[in-house]
Amino acid sequence: MDADLPLKSYGQPRLFQSGEDTTRILELFPPLWSALEDLSSPDLNTRQKALVSLENSGAARISPLVAYHIATCLTDPDLGIRRQVVKILGNLLAPDSQGNLSLQSVLEHLTFYLSRIRTRQVFSMIQVLASNPDLAPQVVRLLLACPFAGNHLIEIAHSRKISLDIRNTAIWLIGEVGYVDAIPALERLQIRMESRLNGQQSMPFAPPFGMDDSELLPGLKSALAMLRSP
Repeated sequence: MDADLPLKSYGQPRLFQSGEDTTRILELFPPLWSALEDLSSPDLNTRQKALVSLENSGAARISPLVAYHIATCLTDPDLGIRRQVVKILGNLLAPDSQGNLSLQSVLEHLTFYLSRIRTRQVFSMIQVLASNPDLAPQVVRLLLACPFAGNHLIEIAHSRKISLDIRNTAIWLIGEVGYVDAIPALERLQIRMESRLNGQQSMPFAPPFGMDDSELLPGLKSALAMLRSP
């Protein structure tokens, strides 16, 4: 999706769309509004209960506002909440257990939000995936909606200030999603790692220089192989 699309193409997220789901939303309205308020509470327990209530209601599939509000929690301070948010949002982008899709308005507002996420949100999703690999399908769906996700993943993969498990997960995602534009950046990273590793092997008496990130090489080579494959 083009990140430069004008905001007026989407407008402000509405609580619900008119149609066959209107009655259901109106029935949910009082507790739904309360849960939306609680989702921004400074109290962790309150936010957790609100998210469970919203998920159980199924309102995110038929309310653009609910989906949008949940999406803003991608950077919640609590990893458990972020994990649940990734699960909910990722599932919104796929058919439910009955094969039903989310309303088109929900998909439009959600993909518009995701088209504008930056490194902070991408990093949060990588943390979620590193702690729960089963959420890979959901994370991939969310990243596919962000045209700049590849750049953010490269930035994370290159940063020696970030833990190796997070960097390795970012590298895996680059290959899994298929960011072919990332090949030159990954090749430079591979050369840097291999040069450092070769230098250490030729001079074992020399003191280590910075973080040893050579253990990222297997995942890096695997990602490059995936990106180069026809």
